[in-house]
Amino acid sequence: MSMNVMEASGLGKRYGSIWALRECTLAVPAGYVTALVGPNGAGKSTLLNMAVGLTTPSAGGVTVLGGRPPGSAAALDGIAFVAQDTPLYKNLSAADLMHLTRNLTRGFDQPYAQTRLGELGIPLNRKAGRLSGGQQAQLALTLALARRPRLLVLDEPVAMLDPIARHDFMATVMTAMAADGVSVLLSSHVLAELERVAGYLILLARGQVRLAGRVEDLLATHRHANLEQLALAYLRETPVEVAK
Repeated sequence: MSMNVMEASGLGKRYGSIWALRECTLAVPAGYVTALVGPNGAGKSTLLNMAVGLTTPSAGGVTVLGGRPPGSAAALDGIAFVAQDTPLYKNLSAADLMHLTRNLTRGFDQPYAQTRLGELGIPLNRKAGRLSGGQQAQLALTLALARRPRLLVLDEPVAMLDPIARHDFMATVMTAMAADGVSVLLSSHVLAELERVAGYLILLARGQVRLAGRVEDLLATHRHANLEQLALAYLRETPVEVAK
């Protein structure tokens, strides 16, 4: 029986009187790139922040990696999180960042990180702030993967990148998944990027889950030609456009 990388039951988060997420019940299976899709403000970051233990729920509960509490030692060891806008310390070099991550992480795979950055042509002595957007994203991703996680959580990782850098970034994610068996949970409002890679889909709108399931099952059931058409059909009832 395969593990669920995330399970949520009646999960909700309230800020003041506003529910950023409510009544969220999900079981996300291991072994997929799971795309968390929805307009800006749909609750994607809120859900991911609760899954990685950065935010506590206002209602319900969430577990990760087969029943572990988010933020617990076992969960932290098994999850790597790359937050929105790949927050690197801009005045540190790639080598400094690698050193810092190694000191903060058990089992950091330095040879992997160095090899990967070499293959990408990212100079180890250059400050992160002097790297291109695509290189910064790849550096953040490499540091995350070198932790050898079982689950890689990515919050809007390609939103700021040009199409070529986006394509390269997703190719790296897919390679890691194939080579190391990493499960991926990835939020995005750029649906076109996910068409080729997503095996599981969660569609959020206005803080609620509208649709969840394996992509092939959803497409077969709903008779839509692709993921984007399917998502748009479900999101039409919300006034927010899904970004192309």
